[in-house]
Amino acid sequence: MKVAGTRLAGVLLIEPDVFTDERGAFLETYHASRYAEMGIDVAFVQDNVSVSKRDVLRGLHFQEPHGQIKLVTVLVGAVYDVVVDVRRGSPTFGLWMGVTLSDENRSQMLVPAGFAHGFLTLSQTAVFSYKCSEMYRPECERSISWRDPQLAITWPTAAPCLSLKDAAAPLLSAMPEEWLPTFSGVDR
Repeated sequence: MKVAGTRLAGVLLIEPDVFTDERGAFLETYHASRYAEMGIDVAFVQDNVSVSKRDVLRGLHFQEPHGQIKLVTVLVGAVYDVVVDVRRGSPTFGLWMGVTLSDENRSQMLVPAGFAHGFLTLSQTAVFSYKCSEMYRPECERSISWRDPQLAITWPTAAPCLSLKDAAAPLLSAMPEEWLPTFSGVDR
């Protein structure tokens, strides 16, 4: 397994070891002690799977308080996966990065607490899996507009399919201060 840092401290890209033969492939999508050896020592408490059609955009979501660390991967298809640092006082506040996650590259991304997360389905269908370090709490869920001009995210579509909630999400600058996590100087 390979783990690489990104321009956003705490956001990690993971390439699991994949074993292939004439029958297909095998990989571990999570192994607590192996991930801990690579610096990812997180107690995950909830697993989620979403199935989305082409051009569905889910996000940008985060939870505050009770921020979630997420380990995300695509089981079927491909998505353009985006994270945004929304921690007040962070040196990278408002910066974003995006990567393609797919069943072909089998890459994963570790999304620290304090980062908004979203993805756009690039394939006909995508099965997206994510492990969470905190239980989902609807009263703590926050959303930011996918097309916030200050973030200037380069999505590979101009007209995604959105939920009503995501279509009505506010700009980051309109977020009440108490809805944003505070940078503690520690990533994750």
